[in-house]
Amino acid sequence: MTANFKVERKLFDDVMVPCYAPMEMIPDKGKGSRIWDQDGNEYIDFAGGIAVSCLGHCHPVMVDALKAQAEKLWHLSNVMTNAPALRLAKKLTEVSFAERVFFANSGAEANEAALKLARRWAVDVHGPEKSEIIAFTQGFHGRTFFTVTVGGQAAYSDGFGPKPGDVTHLPYNDLDALAAAMSDKTCAIMMEPLQGEGGVVSPDATFLQGVRELCDKHNALLIFDEVQTGNGRTGTFYAYQQTGVTPDILSTAKSLGGGFPIGAMLTTEKLAAHMKVGTHGSTYGGNPLACAVAEAVVEEISKPEVLAGVKEREGWFREGLEALNAKYNLFADIRGQGLLIGAELNDEWKGRARDVLVAAGEEGLLVLVAGANVVRMTPSLVITKEEVQEGLARLDRALSKLVA
Repeated sequence: MTANFKVERKLFDDVMVPCYAPMEMIPDKGKGSRIWDQDGNEYIDFAGGIAVSCLGHCHPVMVDALKAQAEKLWHLSNVMTNAPALRLAKKLTEVSFAERVFFANSGAEANEAALKLARRWAVDVHGPEKSEIIAFTQGFHGRTFFTVTVGGQAAYSDGFGPKPGDVTHLPYNDLDALAAAMSDKTCAIMMEPLQGEGGVVSPDATFLQGVRELCDKHNALLIFDEVQTGNGRTGTFYAYQQTGVTPDILSTAKSLGGGFPIGAMLTTEKLAAHMKVGTHGSTYGGNPLACAVAEAVVEEISKPEVLAGVKEREGWFREGLEALNAKYNLFADIRGQGLLIGAELNDEWKGRARDVLVAAGEEGLLVLVAGANVVRMTPSLVITKEEVQEGLARLDRALSKLVA
């Protein structure tokens, strides 16, 4: 079997574990916010690999960084000093509160490291009885057994036997419930500063500040899962930078590598000291190829004009979606921040988000869902106005057929 072998959709069913249900069309190449399948059909990409392709497909700064590093070093074990990883870590500390960085390969692994650090700190400083992790319903933190248990969606964590203990789930945006539940046994609160998979749900104005105050009151750590909201997605490099609340630990992945697998846990020097040699590790975490690409991505995203452009593009999407809603009356709410956008379906269309996704795909537009009732869009942060307009025109045609 060579690279020229034409893959058919049926091959997935023959060789893959059936935990995914991919589309029939098979992408072949991409450029910017456009993808072409094996048959040459073009698609506008409003999905971005689920908030991953932050600079679109095959952006020159990413391609150049990968080619240059590929001619030098592909892998180093963590018993060696890794220059690409150190350069990237330095940049991440410059654009955030963090003083120390741990590299992994995914958001789940970054969150696993965050949770392990929180528990290790609690044991070292307060004793083993301070072990409770509080998280929120409809949250999503990854697919390892620890992170999927902390995530607040039982559909993802049930059916695998006994779960890790001392994990409590509460309603997002309910500060009173949190205040009643917290105690000196609470080790940490893990949360998304804007829930993505749970329906693109923003926190109330005072919620994040209240969570921070409760953590301080009970000597608990605040962990922000910025796997989806980070790396410019909401218009600042990290979403917390718009809230006036700084976490103790932050996880980042998805768009950090622009499509090359990488994740990171960010924290302070004081907390990082509890992860002594041998307490945690990763064979591929800090991979030179991944770090070289991510360094180029961070440099590009952190440019003021790119971050300002995210807010400008949010305006293009909101204006276009409001116009479509005036025409078809499908949406109860258009919400989110920056280019993490959710269009919640109204009561008449409740439960039909996937119908919109399928109809859009048939018109050459790729979108996402966040549950059964929210159509989600996480496009490139540098998507052009022409691509936005063309994508919205294709969505218009899709909705017209659905309504008819």
